[in-house]
Amino acid sequence: MPVAILDFGTNTFNLLIAEKDGNSFRRLYSGKQAVKLGRGGIHKSMLTADAMERGYTAIRNHMDTISTYGVSEIHAYATSAIRNADNGGDFVAEVKRKFNFNINVISGEEEAELIYRGITESIDFKDRKGLIMDIGGGSIEFIICDKDRMYWKHSFELGMARILEKFTISDPITNDEIAFIEAYYLSELSLLTEKVDEFKPTSLIGASGSFDTIAAMLKHKLQLDNPDTSSMEISHPQYDEIHSLLLSSTLKEREVMPGMEAVRIEMIVPATIFINFVIDSCKLTSIYQSDYALKEGVMSTLVEF
Repeated sequence: MPVAILDFGTNTFNLLIAEKDGNSFRRLYSGKQAVKLGRGGIHKSMLTADAMERGYTAIRNHMDTISTYGVSEIHAYATSAIRNADNGGDFVAEVKRKFNFNINVISGEEEAELIYRGITESIDFKDRKGLIMDIGGGSIEFIICDKDRMYWKHSFELGMARILEKFTISDPITNDEIAFIEAYYLSELSLLTEKVDEFKPTSLIGASGSFDTIAAMLKHKLQLDNPDTSSMEISHPQYDEIHSLLLSSTLKEREVMPGMEAVRIEMIVPATIFINFVIDSCKLTSIYQSDYALKEGVMSTLVEF
C-alpha cells in the first residue's frame, strides 16, 4: 500500500507518495506547494496569520492528491520555521483539527539524519567523503559522510528566508552586497570549515529547492529531457555559468528563466552566493544535485520495518 510523506519546510510544503519495493521503495508521486511560511515573521520567531493560511491551503491541495492515490498512512514532518516559531504549536494543533493527522516537529539534528538517509538512496559515494548541503528557507543542514556513516552533522539557522529579511539586496545585486553577504557567511560558518579541515570531504551534494532549481536550469540549457535519474553531476564550469547568470540578473529576468520556480526568484541569488562560498572555502572538487532528501529519508526508515 502507498504511504504519504509530508515535509513542511519554510519555503515549500513537499509531498512524496511511495510504496515499498523489496528492500527499497518506488516513488509514485513527488510534488510541492509554495508557502513561504517564514515571510514576515521568521526573525520574530512567529508564524503570521497569512503564512498559516497559506500553509493550510497547501495541505488541502496535497490532501486532494493523497486521496487520488488511496493513501491511508500519512507521515508529516515540520522543520525550521515551525520548530522555532513561538506559535508553531498552534499551527500543529490546527492542522490536527482540520486534517486529522499529527505533525512530527523534528530538531535540526534529526532533519540532517533523515536528509542523509535520503541522499544515500540516490548518490553512489564510492570511496569518497561528501559534504551534503540542504538549503532551506529557515535552516541549512550540513552532513559530512560517506556511503557507510555520518562523521558530522549540523543545522545552521542560515536559511534563505532569514537572509532576505536580514539583508537589503538590490536588483540586480551589487558587488558590495555580495561581499557583505559572503563576510556574514564566513563569520557564521567557522564550525563548518573546522570540520571540513578535519574530515576532508571532496564532493558537494546539494539537495532540495535551490539545487533543484539550478539543476532544472542546467537541464534546460543542455536540452536534457528530464532523464529518469535521482541525481545529477554538475561540473564547475557549468555551475560557474549559472552562478554568474543569476548574480547579474534582475527579478523580472529571473521570472522568465526556464527552470526557475516562482518561490525561488528572490531566494536563488543569496543561495547561489552561499553555494559558491562553500565550494570555494571548502575546496570541493565535484558537485552533485540529488532529487532525494528528507522525504525519501523518511521512506527509507519505513522500508526497514
